[in-house]
Amino acid sequence: MLCLSMVVILFACNGRDENKASGTDGWLKGDENQKLETIAKQLRGFDMAMVETGYRYQELYWAGKDENWEYASYQAEKIKVAIENGLERRPKRAESAQNFLNVALPEIDRAIASKDTAQFTQAFAALTANCLACHALEKVAYVTVKTPVERQSPVRK
Repeated sequence: MLCLSMVVILFACNGRDENKASGTDGWLKGDENQKLETIAKQLRGFDMAMVETGYRYQELYWAGKDENWEYASYQAEKIKVAIENGLERRPKRAESAQNFLNVALPEIDRAIASKDTAQFTQAFAALTANCLACHALEKVAYVTVKTPVERQSPVRK
């Protein structure tokens, strides 16, 4: 009986192969840490947060122009989430983002809540200025952000 218990314990401890490839078609290889590093590499750094933010920035602008306040609110929230997720991956950028997160985004939220297009336009200009200030602090001032001119999205009110 003792021997049987030892065999069960041995198999229980060795039953999981951490080096087994996983993911569709087995693209995640290596031990658990290597797999996590591969996933982190796929998520990338702050640049992917900026790609999402850029898309949502445009959507936010057009939503405000269309007076589609629910959609504008949704985009403002998603911008916040994208930046916060990016900061989780790249915490060294957090200080530069504080004014954007704590001043500019709440200001755009208030403008959206007011449903006043003039207030929205003013808050959006301040948001854009905050984008540029953050880029300057991060030494990427060459990434210039301007108010959208042409609508890319098919979303309309």
